Amino acid sequence: MTPKGKLIIVGGAIDKGSFTESKFDKQVQNNLNFFETGILKRIINESKLKEDSQIEIVTTASKVPLEVGAEYVKAFEYLGAKHVNVLHIEKREQALSDETFERIKNADVVMFTGGDQLRLTSILGGTPMHDLMLSKYENEDFIYAGTSAGAAAASKSMIYQGSSGEALLKGEIKITSGLGLIDDVIIDTHFVQRGRIGRLFQAVVGNPKTLGIGLGEDTGLLITEGVKMEALGSGLVILVDGRKISDTNLTQVELGKPISIKNLVVHVMSKRDLYDLQEHDMLIYGS
Repeated sequence: MTPKGKLIIVGGAIDKGSFTESKFDKQVQNNLNFFETGILKRIINESKLKEDSQIEIVTTASKVPLEVGAEYVKAFEYLGAKHVNVLHIEKREQALSDETFERIKNADVVMFTGGDQLRLTSILGGTPMHDLMLSKYENEDFIYAGTSAGAAAASKSMIYQGSSGEALLKGEIKITSGLGLIDDVIIDTHFVQRGRIGRLFQAVVGNPKTLGIGLGEDTGLLITEGVKMEALGSGLVILVDGRKISDTNLTQVELGKPISIKNLVVHVMSKRDLYDLQEHDMLIYGS
């Protein structure tokens, strides 16, 4: 079944405009990317009712939910959004409430902030809110947007732990179930800045059918029809394709030992580049 909704997943450090900070830059030219071509602006443009869409900011993953929520509200409102609210869910009982269910039911966009993706899955997973969100994504003109932890949790399988430096030692990467909006991919964030390519290599070699997606900061993907991906933002998206792996020592070496991989394919996407998850074909913008 082709989902009617859209996913917008971002690698973190999303451009919210300098004016959302305490010492903001009043010069408009320094915020033109935010106003005209930034990711938050694209979220509004892709939403069902544009500036009139109901947007819920979910801060569950964050350690500073009040500050983060207020920053996103200010940023979206500067872009013209008229109905932006913050949904603070810090305990599972809040996720189970009727109020939470109704607010997700009425939302056109649900935006998940950064933080700890394991908090997202452990607090929200399997709740009526979670089931409703999956149903809306499958059947309605609805946007699931997530940055950092919110992006990592969007897929069926989710990286939740593992150092960058030791990522290619067997057993160093920990994977669990995500929120399950998209299958056959695994997403890592802050990718270029934190040198996390080894984490995706190990995740993909363990299941080569899975496409690894590494999102740079202020960089993301718009995914439509469940398979069509467009790169957004100012940085790079790294794709790790394991379908042509011809050999690996993954099952032979002991835990903590280095992994060898032969014939792993890597693609690099930048703004406006396209990738089809079904055809596994990439189109570079302007080529």
